[in-house]
Amino acid sequence: MPNVPEGALVEILSRVPYRSLCRFKCVSKPWLALCSAPDIRKRSPQTLSGFFYYEGQRLCFRNLSGRGPPLDPSLPFLRHSYKNVHVEQFCDSLLLCNCWNSCFSSKRDYVVCNPATQEWIVLPPVVFLGQDQEVSHDCPPSVYLGFEAAVPSRFVVFATPYNRGGLSGEMAIYSSETGQWTYVQTKWASESLLELTRNIRVFLNGTMHLSTRYNYNTMLTVDAEGKVWREIPMPSPKKSVIFCIGQSQGRLYAWQMAYRYGCELYIWVLEDYGTGKWAQKHTVNVLELFGRHCRKDGQYYEMFAFHPDCNVIFLTDEKEMTVSYDMDSQKVSVICTKGMKGMPYTPCFAELQSASH
Repeated sequence: MPNVPEGALVEILSRVPYRSLCRFKCVSKPWLALCSAPDIRKRSPQTLSGFFYYEGQRLCFRNLSGRGPPLDPSLPFLRHSYKNVHVEQFCDSLLLCNCWNSCFSSKRDYVVCNPATQEWIVLPPVVFLGQDQEVSHDCPPSVYLGFEAAVPSRFVVFATPYNRGGLSGEMAIYSSETGQWTYVQTKWASESLLELTRNIRVFLNGTMHLSTRYNYNTMLTVDAEGKVWREIPMPSPKKSVIFCIGQSQGRLYAWQMAYRYGCELYIWVLEDYGTGKWAQKHTVNVLELFGRHCRKDGQYYEMFAFHPDCNVIFLTDEKEMTVSYDMDSQKVSVICTKGMKGMPYTPCFAELQSASH
């Protein structure tokens, strides 16, 4: 393309998906150099690459392209400094890890890392009022990682103290922009909010959305500055109905699996954030997706993720099969022939702000 100025070519290539950018390196030596430029790679839009998931205590990665994992799920770049690495949270492109060297030492670090760039940041200790830092690893706080690709240089971490009785009213918020924790008092009004659920949370539009363990019909939200606190009713008023939440294409979704009449999946979208209005968007016969006519005793199904960029959901029977389902084309694709519940991973090549490694 001799007539295209290099500046214009850079702008075009920076908007090409990263997987295509890698293929373009084969065009010529000048394109190899151009497509390998860090500035272009950082700006290149990314899409869902695969899923992190656990097999027992071992962290694994399932690559959706089928071409082998693009990264080592053992996170070797962290193991140069730590003997033990346990991933506490996944959020889009980043991982929040609990790292330590000796089981007999009280020193444990919370580390936020980017597997794509192998950058990582050690968070300062979080110590709540009246809590002894030396025993915090015995009573660890609940932590929630927040990151959005739209603001790739910034991430936040929310932490609440360990408390058998439920919420203590205190929360710590770490911002990568300031490099420190800010301690605030929670402002959720309901007295029935007992304990947050660590695995049901979504960070969207600068706000963390959380579920509670005993009050399933309420979702709690807090913004990254700890200034806006809300309680949003879930679609069903029944307290016994368990909802999961996720995000896709910039919208918040909730879903629930019902076994009363076969196996039905109900999906809602939050249409009006201000009023908390939900709208039911899809009803899916899960047994049909797995090619089955009836559900056997002890057989359970679970939807575990939304595709971040399209109307595709991911489901598993927890034992024999994991599938994706395109709700627009109604196409079912088998991801693997085993049960897998993973967390979506989208690579990000932008530099972490204040990365210490």
